[in-house]
Amino acid sequence: MTPLFQYTPNAVTLHPVVNGLSESVRNFSPQAQEAARRFPMRLPLALAQRISWGEVDDPLAREFLPNAAELEAFPGWETDPLQEAAVEPIPGLLQKYAGRVLLKVTMGCAVHCRFCFRRHASGAGIPRTLREWEPAMTLIGADHGLREVILSGGDPLTLSDRRLSALARRLAGIPHLTRLRVHTRMPVVAPERVTPALTHWLRATRLTPVMVIHVNHPAELDPAALAAMARLTDAGIPLLSQSVLLRGVNDDSAILAALFERLADARVIPYYLHLPDPVAGTAHFRVEEEVASGIIRELWATLPGYAVPRLAREVPGDLGKRLV
Repeated sequence: MTPLFQYTPNAVTLHPVVNGLSESVRNFSPQAQEAARRFPMRLPLALAQRISWGEVDDPLAREFLPNAAELEAFPGWETDPLQEAAVEPIPGLLQKYAGRVLLKVTMGCAVHCRFCFRRHASGAGIPRTLREWEPAMTLIGADHGLREVILSGGDPLTLSDRRLSALARRLAGIPHLTRLRVHTRMPVVAPERVTPALTHWLRATRLTPVMVIHVNHPAELDPAALAAMARLTDAGIPLLSQSVLLRGVNDDSAILAALFERLADARVIPYYLHLPDPVAGTAHFRVEEEVASGIIRELWATLPGYAVPRLAREVPGDLGKRLV
């Protein structure tokens, strides 16, 4: 096993990872091993130790371990179902919706979710330095209708605080921007990433910081993850959550109610519950829209309104997420 990421000069080292076709994968079926070759398995060791590897119905196993079903092809399930290439004028910059723009600052992740909608993306050409980001900054600076920049990927928090704070300072120098949003899984899958250095640069920027945390099942919220979220909220960082509705993982109102109540108790507001995007290799996670709508109705009947996320799907060409 190799270290996950070593930051310099911050000297932050995250847990080791189980990577690719490691010893842990060799007992999988040949089909699952082939799935791991096409989309390498990657997860922090601490998370790997919480998975019941021999239980096919374990929700964490279904989320993170390769599955033979990934090899099955289905009509309409594509490598770029959201047609992001059409809204990426330069590498790394996506502008789908009015008022905000998304920067794919890296394609690196601490964990490879088997349902990832960018699992087929290469990340070729994504800028690595501020100088390389200058064409994107020029476009952002010229569009006075923009108010918010979203850092995404991959997972932006796999980059060092030094690089991220430099990017935040450059964005803060664009007068019409007011908010900086960070989409990440790190507080859940690698909570030690939430350091004083991280909260410092998030609060130091002129832009209002917002963090959106990806979490799908209450089993992901161990004490370390909850403590990481507390460090962020105690530092004044507003936290929202987004989840993906996944067959065999969380397609049950009782499971989701437990997840959203724990998030609300942790001062995290549930934001979106996404229907899975039709990505090649992920059709076994599909949940029918009528089933999803029934689950949301059950949540409205049992949870306070602020703990019920909006059920949504993304449709290429729409000016925003389509509520279901």
